[in-house]
Amino acid sequence: MPLPDLSEYVLQRSTENATFEGTAVPGLRADFYHRTDGERVASVGRYSYAGADLLMAWGYTDEEHCRHNAVVDSRGGWHPAGDGCPAVELVRAAGPGAPVIGLRVRAPGGTWVTAGASAPA
Repeated sequence: MPLPDLSEYVLQRSTENATFEGTAVPGLRADFYHRTDGERVASVGRYSYAGADLLMAWGYTDEEHCRHNAVVDSRGGWHPAGDGCPAVELVRAAGPGAPVIGLRVRAPGGTWVTAGASAPA
């Protein structure tokens, strides 16, 4: 399945230090795009970290969750798109309640992509 062509969409809003599950993620930017598709509105969320693409999720604004997603690969391209929303985890400095220092996103094939710092061992 091809990724959405963002040139066909209009940027609706951008958020710096975007939130995930109610927690701000320093360095995460979320850009939200819309376009009319018949009587519906198609939507794409493009997420980047420190200026590098991380994730795209898309579907329709009248749907509760994403219909499809794609995660960036280690070469700067994209893993193949998958159905639904990706698995996403916050990366914390150390233990529950510690400051958020990054984000991990699982591509549909199971590969985890980490943006930001890795959790201490």
